[in-house]
Amino acid sequence: MRTDSSPGSLPAREHLPAAGAGTPVLDVVVPVYNEEKDLGPCVRGLHEHLTRTFPYAFRITVADNASTDGTPHVAARLAADLDAVRSVRLEQKGRGRALRTVWSASDAPVLAYMDVDLSTDLNALLPLVAPLISGHSDLAIGSRLARSSRVVRGAKREFISRTYNLILRGSLQARFSDAQCGFKAIRRDVAQVLLPLVEDTGWFFDTEMLVLAERAGCRIHEVPVDWVDDPDSTVHLVRTATDDLKGVWRVGRALATGSLPLDRLVRPFGDDPRDRDLTGVPQGLARQLVGFCVVGALSTLFYLLLYSGFRHFAGSQLANALALLVSAIANTAANRRLTFGVRGRGGAVRHQAQGLVVFGIGLALTSGSLAALSAATADPDHSTELAVLIAANLAATVLRFLLFRAWVFPDAPPAAHSPEPHLPESRLPESRLPESHLREPHLREPHLREPHLPESHLPDPYRGRSDATVRLQPVRPADTDPRDAR
Repeated sequence: MRTDSSPGSLPAREHLPAAGAGTPVLDVVVPVYNEEKDLGPCVRGLHEHLTRTFPYAFRITVADNASTDGTPHVAARLAADLDAVRSVRLEQKGRGRALRTVWSASDAPVLAYMDVDLSTDLNALLPLVAPLISGHSDLAIGSRLARSSRVVRGAKREFISRTYNLILRGSLQARFSDAQCGFKAIRRDVAQVLLPLVEDTGWFFDTEMLVLAERAGCRIHEVPVDWVDDPDSTVHLVRTATDDLKGVWRVGRALATGSLPLDRLVRPFGDDPRDRDLTGVPQGLARQLVGFCVVGALSTLFYLLLYSGFRHFAGSQLANALALLVSAIANTAANRRLTFGVRGRGGAVRHQAQGLVVFGIGLALTSGSLAALSAATADPDHSTELAVLIAANLAATVLRFLLFRAWVFPDAPPAAHSPEPHLPESRLPESRLPESHLREPHLREPHLREPHLPESHLPDPYRGRSDATVRLQPVRPADTDPRDAR
């Protein structure tokens, strides 16, 4: 069914940048490498679909990353023939590099990308970007693994995809279902904060961005997609899988060591009900109690296992002290990260020192209970010792929570406010969109035919070229290494 184009108004959410006059609401990037055969049908089909169904102004950006065939000429011809299509050229390979470079230079409030083979049914595009345009979500991904998705592909690719996402869930605690579906969107203000932290320039770019977004507290919207595998895909499965596993190890190590500055990313994007002051409700207490109980239960089990093991070669007092010491260090680290939301290495040593003081109090309680048991019973059996220690440990746990909350982590999130990253000062207009946002060809402004990029992104030899193809340099110095073939 044809959808008539009409001027619309975007919600006036303060954290969604304004789309000024002459600026498209959506910029769809199609990264390509040696795709002269499929590029034309893909872009023309996408352009026709957006013209027919998308209610706002849009742009399609062909991001050619160092193609050696006729892809640049096809892209230039498409940019000349079709309104709202532009061609961008990078001299180095890498899908992640192309996306980061083009997204960083784009002026559209909502950024998306899709694979050139159009394996994903385009009817999922509007549901993909709608939550971002409304301001409800920060990122959106297409999922081939949702129950309602209709997917046609071979058993080999199905196995690899499900295994990879299972690895992500087990190693990085990822909650999104499909990391590598080539059908994603992100709000520009969110991208400006996340992209500088994403290191990968190849196929792992998607996964790394999603993991960081999830750890930063961004809302990720998932759309079930209909997807048909491209039998002519040029993706090298073994090399890609190897690079992805290396990326999983790198990101996992960075998260474990606290080297990623996630503390400045936690909920910086607009209003969050959890940040509001509610009369009579201690901020974050309920969530902290749940987190502390979970960590405490696991710590108690860990402590009992350690005590039972140490008891084989040590007396009850020494076994208790050793088990408490090891479990206390683990408990403080877990509560620091999971219960009170402290990220990074700042203050970690001080927190552990204070945790050891709390440990000393717990040691006094449990040791005192063992001493009292020994005084009351000449030769208590092992089960009685464990029962007394469980009771004493529970009492120490309650005291530990109170001391953690009031002394060790008094200003921890969510009560703490991490420094917010720089976000654009532009805001959405409260009125209706200007007429330049209409998609009808007779109303479309001439600027949509030309790339809207800062001059600083254009090297002197390429300014004003007749084919209107923009030459972009990677936005990160490390991306300019010609030895990196990704």
